[in-house]
Amino acid sequence: MKFCATLTFTNPDCWIELASLAESHGYDTMVLSDHLVHHETIAARYPYNESGERAWSPETPWADVWVASGMMAAVTERLNFIQSVYVLPMRDPFHVAKALGTVARLSGYRIGLGLGLGWLKEEFELLGHDFHTRGRRADEMVEVMRKLWTGELVEHHGEFYGFDRMSMSPGMRGPVPVVVGGNSRPALRRVARLADGWTPAFLGAAEIREGLATIEGFQREFGRSGHPLSVYASAPQADDPAGYRELEDAGVTHVTTVPWLERTGDPHDLSSMMDPPLQKMKDRQRRYADEVIAKL
Repeated sequence: MKFCATLTFTNPDCWIELASLAESHGYDTMVLSDHLVHHETIAARYPYNESGERAWSPETPWADVWVASGMMAAVTERLNFIQSVYVLPMRDPFHVAKALGTVARLSGYRIGLGLGLGWLKEEFELLGHDFHTRGRRADEMVEVMRKLWTGELVEHHGEFYGFDRMSMSPGMRGPVPVVVGGNSRPALRRVARLADGWTPAFLGAAEIREGLATIEGFQREFGRSGHPLSVYASAPQADDPAGYRELEDAGVTHVTTVPWLERTGDPHDLSSMMDPPLQKMKDRQRRYADEVIAKL
């Protein structure tokens, strides 16, 4: 099992140093998250909080994931980058294919696409994309981007996107894995149909095992039996080596950690992630590496 450190809610000014430290202390991947703006008022409900309120303040930073990943890749040699999650269907496939493809080429293919469908309708409306068709559009976007990444002359005539023969250069010479986030049955079908990995949201080992069994059933339906999957899962219940091994036995390949989170006993209390001093973040990052990663 490999260890990932999430940069969600943290100050991007720290990310270059944290990435270098992560690589030297046994972390495999840095995980980024995605929003563009903070609306003062919204009608949408945040799906991972019983109150429906967002778990962050207006000042919480959301750096561009492609620019940030490229910068961190430039100061590391082995560290990988993924998103949990990037809201794909509030963009167009051409800009995403170009930006992600550029980072992939220049980083030596150390980045993947961790896509989600999003929940914030106001953000879709701001960018001029239909919120209600986001699932079907995301599926077609992946198909379009994989065509463009070949670097060859390709054409596409789908429900939402259509173009005659053209090419996007440079093409990809290595893999750009697609990882799908979500727990719903449609999300599991999407993983089985088009993805190289799955990011379950806040599930325990037993639920992850059950989800993977469902995905395997769908893979047979789509003719993708045996297609290997990476599984990126958080570990809120894993406080000792046995807890991490339980996740690994369930099929988790990458455990997403928050090494700079000071435990308060309240799993929804994220206050210690919100812009702690850089030195404190580095100290906690080293401590987690010594106490957990090194022992496993």
